[in-house]
Amino acid sequence: MLILASKSPRRRELLSLITTDFEIKSADVDETLPKGISPQDAVEYLSRIKAEPFNNGTDTIIGADTVVAVDGKILGKPCDRQQAVEMLKSLSGKYHSVFTGVTVIKPENTVTFSVETKVKFFELSENEINNYTATGECDDKAGAYGIQGKGSLLVEKIDGDYFNVVGLPISKLNKYL
Repeated sequence: MLILASKSPRRRELLSLITTDFEIKSADVDETLPKGISPQDAVEYLSRIKAEPFNNGTDTIIGADTVVAVDGKILGKPCDRQQAVEMLKSLSGKYHSVFTGVTVIKPENTVTFSVETKVKFFELSENEINNYTATGECDDKAGAYGIQGKGSLLVEKIDGDYFNVVGLPISKLNKYL
């Protein structure tokens, strides 16, 4: 059995591009990061701790986590709209990195990897930021935006895997499956 250890509807949708034969499970895990951890190491660490609770030695488990990083700082999901506004201001007119870590646990081995995609936002006005945050789309997204929705209007360009920014680098994951 293939298990996706994630509550994310975006990851569910993306994994269904590879296969529809999987189950969704998730566990509440402590996502506190060690101090000074890099964004790449953070997503790999978080993907492992999300997958490990379901390791039973027979199933294939996929755990994943995505963060946005700008100027060396990890931006997770905003806790409120004001924090979302601040995050979007920090991304305005700049490149940032989106990292997704993936852990694939199989009976014979475990592989953890991460993918980085560079994203550049347009210079955003206060009005554009307020209009976007008012949609509510920012509420449950790392970095306070979703590239697959209205957040796409904030993006000037990307360098790398689009699906990684959505939350699951499916082409690389497919190679491991």
